[in-house]
Amino acid sequence: MIEDKNPQRTSIAQLGEFGLITHLTKDFDIKQPSTFKSIGDDAAVLDFKDKKTVVSTDLLIEGVHFDLAYMPLKHLGYKAVVVNVSDICAMNAKPTQITVSIAVSNRFPLEALEELYVGIALAAKEYNVDVVGGDTTSSQKGLIISITAIGEADAEEITYRDGAKKTDLLVVTGDLGAAYMGLQVLEREKQVFQVNPNSQPDLDLYTYLIERQLKPEARKDVRTLLHALEIKPTSMIDISDGLSSEIIHICKQSKVGCNLYEDKLPLDPQFISTCEEFNIDSTTVAINGGEDYELLFTIDINDFDKIKGNPHFSVIGHMCEESEGIHLITRADTKIALKARGWNALQEE
Repeated sequence: MIEDKNPQRTSIAQLGEFGLITHLTKDFDIKQPSTFKSIGDDAAVLDFKDKKTVVSTDLLIEGVHFDLAYMPLKHLGYKAVVVNVSDICAMNAKPTQITVSIAVSNRFPLEALEELYVGIALAAKEYNVDVVGGDTTSSQKGLIISITAIGEADAEEITYRDGAKKTDLLVVTGDLGAAYMGLQVLEREKQVFQVNPNSQPDLDLYTYLIERQLKPEARKDVRTLLHALEIKPTSMIDISDGLSSEIIHICKQSKVGCNLYEDKLPLDPQFISTCEEFNIDSTTVAINGGEDYELLFTIDINDFDKIKGNPHFSVIGHMCEESEGIHLITRADTKIALKARGWNALQEE
């Protein structure tokens, strides 16, 4: 593929703030019946009638949450939507709308923002959410993206973090740790490129891991799957900061303990082989990595027969008395206290 050395660069200052908003949002279609009034007024108007509304928001900041050295803007736009939709899914709710706000420095031409919004539009289509508003402003340093996600659910459907009981089973969707190892591969290739800009990375062995990092997917299917199985989770959270951190969140808010079993952790073969290549312990990565955007939830022990053997879910532990604490049970049957060693957004460098 021949790279265009002189790509078109249109200064966003030519359009002005309102012209930029109009340009970037002109192709967004409205699909949700709850979207009464979308972009174009002082505020969007949503009508959920007899449903409960759930709202979540996230910031993505260049240099903190993403590195444009290996994160394509189209993928970034997609991922920015996914991480917010995932929070709505973690409430056992249906995502319906998002707002998108960006702050950009003058190093970004219009074409770069168009690429970002292509990814946002793709995600909005994939998750059937309407883009109903947002804001644009300037940034002194880099790119900042703030997305607010809105969803709906019947009151009895909504699942919180504080409903786990001491006899519940701990269940996770998908597999764990792949996004973190994808990041390690990308960081390694970035270092190689900085030393030798003529080097071309061979990433064929890491396709799944890199996709999990650059283009994760929110588990919008889980709500439907659980409904079909007639299972109502007692608590739920998405895995953005690492499995250990999320288990501790549920335990603290539900006032229970937990035993997590090492031999029950769902790990992809590509993830295991890459951990061996990097000489990193796969269990450590699986429980601390973060950015998997899988769902972690608890179910009543009587629902075990409904979920056992289901390829979408893995039972990885059980809750217990709060006084018993929160532990990892190793393959050698040793109990190790579980610590929150996942992502800490406020950690100093």
